Amino acid sequence: MIDLTGKLLIAMPGMGDPRFEHSVVFLCSHSDEGAMGLIVNKPGSGVSLFDLLEQLDIQLCGDRSNRPVHYGGPVDSARGFVLHSAEYQSSLQTLKVHDDFAMTATLDILEDIAAGDGPDRALMMLGYAGWGPMQLESEIAANGWLTVDADQHLVFVVDDEDKWSAALKSLGVDPKGLSAAAGRA
Repeated sequence: MIDLTGKLLIAMPGMGDPRFEHSVVFLCSHSDEGAMGLIVNKPGSGVSLFDLLEQLDIQLCGDRSNRPVHYGGPVDSARGFVLHSAEYQSSLQTLKVHDDFAMTATLDILEDIAAGDGPDRALMMLGYAGWGPMQLESEIAANGWLTVDADQHLVFVVDDEDKWSAALKSLGVDPKGLSAAAGRA
C-alpha cells in the first residue's frame, strides 16, 4: 500500500458524489485502516471565523480578517479541525502531518488564533472526509481521484474557486481536457 498522508486528492469529473465535485482534499492520515482528509476548497455556507468564535464565546483580539470556515467533508459535520502550517504546536495536541502541514482539533488553537498567536497559515473546517480500509484505493483505481504533492501556496493562498484547476495544472493536466469516462489499455 502506498501511504498518501500529506498528499492532495483531486476529484475527477464524473466522480458521482456531488459532495466531492471539484474537491481538493488534504489527506491527514492514510493507512491500512482507512484514510481521513479535509476538503480545502469549499467554504461553508454562511459560517465565518467571527461567527465560530462568537458561538464559542472566544474574544477576538488578534487577526481581524473574517476568514470563512470550510466544509471539511460529510463526516461529523459539527466537529472542528484546523489545517495549518507546521510551525504551530498546540499545547494540547497537534498532529504533524508533513514537514509543512499539521492539523489541530482542540479548542486552544482557536483561542490562539483569536489572540493573534496562532499558526502563520490556517484553514478552519467543520467535518471531514473519511474512507474505510481500501476504499480510497478503490476510488483511485476507478478514476475517482488524482493525487499530487501538497504545497502550502496551493492549500492556503490560492483562492478556493481556483484550487481545483491549480492542483490539476501542478500535474500538467488541463482541466478542460479531462473526461469523466475511465478506460483500460
